[in-house]
Amino acid sequence: DRANASDAQVMVEFENGNFNFTFPNPKNVSDFSMTLFKGREKRKICEIHLTKEKVTPKSNVTYCETQNSSSSTTFILKNLERNHTDVYIFCLEILLPPPYIDCCLKEACLYIQDKEDWFSLGLISWIITGLIIFAISCVCCVVACCLRNKVSK
Repeated sequence: DRANASDAQVMVEFENGNFNFTFPNPKNVSDFSMTLFKGREKRKICEIHLTKEKVTPKSNVTYCETQNSSSSTTFILKNLERNHTDVYIFCLEILLPPPYIDCCLKEACLYIQDKEDWFSLGLISWIITGLIIFAISCVCCVVACCLRNKVSK
């Protein structure tokens, strides 16, 4: 009477600058692991192993955390930068009861834009605009002074 692992629906949220990927826990399962991989070469980023007795989270990087409740498991990706842009693959491994099941539930491609790039591009454009306005104002003042001096003579 176990739910099919491939039927699990992931909920993706972007909240306070973090990506949250939430999966429902498999039903009628006493021992399972959820793992997050990065890239096509599947580098393990973080995982959580759940049994009836305990929950064991493990992370190989600082930007991934796991949360677990009785009904769901969540991977939280925090403080992402441009070098974190990649494909992320979420896999479920059901150990008990048999049969053993190992399947990938979801694949997500995240593109991260650097915050500094947006800030510096915006700041540079404002500086250039300000310098152009200042230069035009200076030219207008010089022309006005020259015209006033010619009219006075």
